[in-house]
Amino acid sequence: MKNVFDIKDSKDFIERINNLSKDSQPKWGSMSVGQMLAHCNVTYEMVYEDKHPRATGFKKFILKLLIKPLVVSEKPYKNNSRTAPQFLITTEKDFEIEKNRLISYIEKTQKLGGASFEGKDSNSFGELTQLEWNNMFSKHLNHHLNQFGV
Repeated sequence: MKNVFDIKDSKDFIERINNLSKDSQPKWGSMSVGQMLAHCNVTYEMVYEDKHPRATGFKKFILKLLIKPLVVSEKPYKNNSRTAPQFLITTEKDFEIEKNRLISYIEKTQKLGGASFEGKDSNSFGELTQLEWNNMFSKHLNHHLNQFGV
């Protein structure tokens, strides 16, 4: 699995993103390329923006118990997997804006480095290790870039 905290691996993700165009079509699923980029940005918004509510109580318990192992492991996502409500992008998004936002988030994450994510609290799963953060970021990016053939 690629390491989002490694400059070379981050650049590889950015190169793949730069190989997308506003006309790129998915191999599966119904999102447009702009929607996919906005969808990928949600993971980073949960870290860097105060835009999405934190899970609490029983909901957080269930997310940690059932969903966290699927999200932070190295096992790839299946095509057409279900997603959390905050990740559903139902309106059309501007390709260039979303692409630039995602590249900026990837660069920011790489510059902060893995150590700054060790023990960092996630909106959905509580504290994660830097390996779990990496797996979550990397696996999600790879899944959707593969979806669009880059």
